[in-house]
Amino acid sequence: MIHTKTYYQIEVDTGNDRLLLEGPVTSEDLASLDFHEDLTAFRPASQQHKALIEIADLPEGRVLIARLEQMVIGYVTFLHPDPLERWSEIKMDELIELGAIEVIPAYRGASVGKNLLRLSMMDDAMEDYIIITTEYYWHWDLKGTGLNVWEYRKIMEKMMSAGGLQYYATDDPEISSHPANCLMARIGKRVKPESIQKFDQLRFMNRFMY
Repeated sequence: MIHTKTYYQIEVDTGNDRLLLEGPVTSEDLASLDFHEDLTAFRPASQQHKALIEIADLPEGRVLIARLEQMVIGYVTFLHPDPLERWSEIKMDELIELGAIEVIPAYRGASVGKNLLRLSMMDDAMEDYIIITTEYYWHWDLKGTGLNVWEYRKIMEKMMSAGGLQYYATDDPEISSHPANCLMARIGKRVKPESIQKFDQLRFMNRFMY
């Protein structure tokens, strides 16, 4: 199931600047832009820039960005789950993962992440997908924000809810390893009941192991 990726853009006034939020962007567009050196939550900025270019080239891959002129200061990605993760154990073309969302520290608190998620869901094609995100506390910038895990999780839940994602229970061992970790998902309006059933099987695989 490969859908046309409909491009959207919005402007966000942060009080100091006007940011352009746009996407899904092409790999060529991404390659032509500068990538802020503070986008290091997952890997060094230059490597993350390269990774986003590769994601944008995937048939299902979507990268939406926030930029100040030619400088990318935030992004969100969507792609099929990693083949090594539980979420790929049942082959589902209609299951995509919100793989990463990041905004540089200077623009946190300006609703950039929320607006990137809202922009992502403007595309009607998203109604054909189950979108998941796995939130692990060890990915969170607790040191930089000074928040504890519960305060940070509350912020993450609020941001994800802007994109229509909500909490779903699971027995996934990695998520279950800490009570602050969680699975969130958005089930599109046109997702078939049998696909929802497969998703439920993925969420609770351990019950079938006995």
